[in-house]
Amino acid sequence: SSDTYIDKEAMINEEIDRLRHAATSALLTRRDVIVVASVSCIYGLGAPETYAASLIRFAAGEEFRREYLLKKLIELQFTRTTSDLKRGTFRVRGDAWEIMPVDREVLYTFDVVDGKVGEIYEVDPVQGFVPGETPTVPEVYIAPAKHFITAVPDRERAVATIREELKDRLRIFEEGKKYLEAERLERRTRYDLAMIEEVGYCHGIENYSRHLSGRGAGDPPDTLLDYFPKTADGKPDFLTVIDESHVTLPQVQGMYGGDAARKKNLIEFGFRLPSAADNRPLKFEEFEERIGERIYVSATPAEFERKRS
Repeated sequence: SSDTYIDKEAMINEEIDRLRHAATSALLTRRDVIVVASVSCIYGLGAPETYAASLIRFAAGEEFRREYLLKKLIELQFTRTTSDLKRGTFRVRGDAWEIMPVDREVLYTFDVVDGKVGEIYEVDPVQGFVPGETPTVPEVYIAPAKHFITAVPDRERAVATIREELKDRLRIFEEGKKYLEAERLERRTRYDLAMIEEVGYCHGIENYSRHLSGRGAGDPPDTLLDYFPKTADGKPDFLTVIDESHVTLPQVQGMYGGDAARKKNLIEFGFRLPSAADNRPLKFEEFEERIGERIYVSATPAEFERKRS
């Protein structure tokens, strides 16, 4: 009503981000995993297939390709630095490598000897390397620094389809004499496209997730639930415990409607492309399809839990 839009703060809670990466990388590399999640587990998180394919594995004694690893880490949104390391950064000095993954507050250090990975040390960043005490690990999995990782061919395809959608939307705005909305949408989208093309990422990239993943309009997003294991016939192969279900289930049911109402305003006034509506939480029936076996925990169960138990 006042033509005012306050962009959300692009501040990420570092601890929650670390735990989110710890959960997804653990789910893709082992079976003994317990994840404690809020209702945010039904929101989009990037495709698990792309995330899994991007995991870097290196092991002591294996052949080492320097240029490949340098390029791969940069592609996965890691930052090379010469100063102190923090999550999602790495440092290279000659044949000595130091990498701090996004999911743990540890340093993995190793030397390259005769073209092969030497012993890999798991170093406490506060204590530092202590000869004879710092533990070694046989192998390491390094997860991408961002969940929305897209291969270069997919990125190029997505940029082309985003441009096409922008062109159609601008035409609609101009036909309706909504010049302010058209200018606003064009400026923002072109800036985001330039960032995606140059560095492979932009703030709010999840709003282009439909284009990046190649999903159709209205298709459900990939969420944390899609990272969990499945049986051979594609059914969920894990147990879901829904705590305080008399409160949690209505909350899950209400998320889709609330998000759709907010996105409608952003799209109508030129702050986002219509495809941003597909960066959404799961509908309740989609959530139910993805959780398989479940236990409802409640001292005051409603009719829903009584029927399902």
